[in-house]
Amino acid sequence: MPDITRLEQLDLTQSYSYADYITWQFSDAVELIKGKIMPMSPAPSVEHQRIERKLLLAIGGYLQNKRCEVFPAPFDVRLYDRKKSLLASQAIHTVVQPDLCVICRPELLDDQGCNGAPDWIVEILSKGNSKRELKTKYALYEESGVTEYWLVYPEQRAIHQFVLNAQGAYQLEAMYTDDDQASPFLFPNLAVDVTDLFTTLCV
Repeated sequence: MPDITRLEQLDLTQSYSYADYITWQFSDAVELIKGKIMPMSPAPSVEHQRIERKLLLAIGGYLQNKRCEVFPAPFDVRLYDRKKSLLASQAIHTVVQPDLCVICRPELLDDQGCNGAPDWIVEILSKGNSKRELKTKYALYEESGVTEYWLVYPEQRAIHQFVLNAQGAYQLEAMYTDDDQASPFLFPNLAVDVTDLFTTLCV
């Protein structure tokens, strides 16, 4: 089989596994959703990157010297039904790159990224990916057992916080807006100033 160096060499109607994914040598950013290739949006906006940076600094600072670690994109997260144990590469058909993810189980980490569900995922919405984050990824994260999921809405200056309930389904825990302090369910002592998160300082 020839080396895959261009996205155009792949049939987007076919299904692929993580074993295929790690052999691809092109520069296009893609995710694998239930075996289907999903090209990612072009480089995020400055606003998106600024919000991600602020969250990364806040979360990373809080987790300093703790068991949990935060990882920003690009960072491969392999997902599958939470009822299954660790799977081999050829049995995994979903690979995503969340904007931020927090992992508290070191055994899930390997040289390729995270093999299993992170404890907390943050996705910052942009015009090109809202449908994927709102529907497809919401269902994936719920199915795979991501305990906490934040959706960040830059235009609305808001954060929606979802947490798995006892039945393993997401429940809307809180909606944060300006003047609020957003605190993750997993780390109640961590406070994110929502106003500051969405504020652009002009010099």
